[in-house]
Amino acid sequence: MLDALAAQRLTKRTLVTVSHAVEQSALAAAEDGPMVVFALFQRLPYFERERRVYERIARSAAVTVVGMAAAQAPEMPAGVHVVLLDEKEELAREWTVVVLTPRFGAVLVAHDLEEFEAGAATLESGRVFEGRSCFRRDEALHEVLRLRRQLGDRLSPAARSAVDMVVDRVRELPATPGESRADAALRVLGDRVERDHRRLRTTGIRAGAVTSPAGDTDIAGEPGVRRWVGATGVTASGVLPVAVLAVRLTSPSGGPDAQIGRTALRQQQAAIDLLLARLRPGDRASKVGPADFMVFLPALGHEEAVAFAYGLVTDFADAETRSGFLSARVTVAVTVTRRRPLPEEQLRQALEWAVAQNTSVVTIDG
Repeated sequence: MLDALAAQRLTKRTLVTVSHAVEQSALAAAEDGPMVVFALFQRLPYFERERRVYERIARSAAVTVVGMAAAQAPEMPAGVHVVLLDEKEELAREWTVVVLTPRFGAVLVAHDLEEFEAGAATLESGRVFEGRSCFRRDEALHEVLRLRRQLGDRLSPAARSAVDMVVDRVRELPATPGESRADAALRVLGDRVERDHRRLRTTGIRAGAVTSPAGDTDIAGEPGVRRWVGATGVTASGVLPVAVLAVRLTSPSGGPDAQIGRTALRQQQAAIDLLLARLRPGDRASKVGPADFMVFLPALGHEEAVAFAYGLVTDFADAETRSGFLSARVTVAVTVTRRRPLPEEQLRQALEWAVAQNTSVVTIDG
């Protein structure tokens, strides 16, 4: 893992900015000898967004190596060597960009924590990493040697030969004086960007973005929730796991018009308040039918999601026991998934089945 003193908790939104800065350093015109570039993208769709940048990098680099988790090698730009990663190996959790020449080095290394920062504009932008970055040649040399060793024979002979050539040339020359100045500037950039993003997220939470009836994340704000969920079209490693719950609240009579409680507005709002009370600051919910809701819980494991579902059932049972004002049966279909788009239709079908079977909670594979 990363050095504890140097590492920072950074959201994806901040890492995109730092990553672009490192990539631009590779594109800058400089007479400083052969260049090697390593980049780990987790999944192919993330690389596709930067494909043109790496086409340009590959034209000037001695070797450009791109790693990602995939079943088979995708088509790459000319000069880009692709390395396939297993979804379960540690490198598949890395977001890394390393640039090395005999006179220059730039590094971004970040590990996916599979956590979510409350208040983020989207699920993707709120992903949290432990990362560090610098403009130090010897640090870049260290990272190139690490990746050369970890990737081993998965690097093509041509790529290995080119990497070794650049490394040998780097070792012949001392590091350039004054690197600490550029490194300090990069740290200020990263710190400022993350601080600005954190302030925006905090402002959104304080403004009631999670629970305000008029807010983007509220039960009534489904269009905003759609934007927040996104649809990246990627699965497995490199995608934040999300627990998704389809929830139906009906009165004990179970008739088609027997919606929340006795259908009075006060009872309906009381039911919504009880549902929202279990949400964490980073969670969201939307109303998708007269008595149906969809709840999104980022970075929650399967056991915790099932416990949440049963806790919701218990909350409504306890509320009815206390006063009888809110009388509602709760049915929940739950899954934890890395799929995008989220499997909401499958959850709705599972919810209908659970209602027909008089089952409180049903789980489906994500």
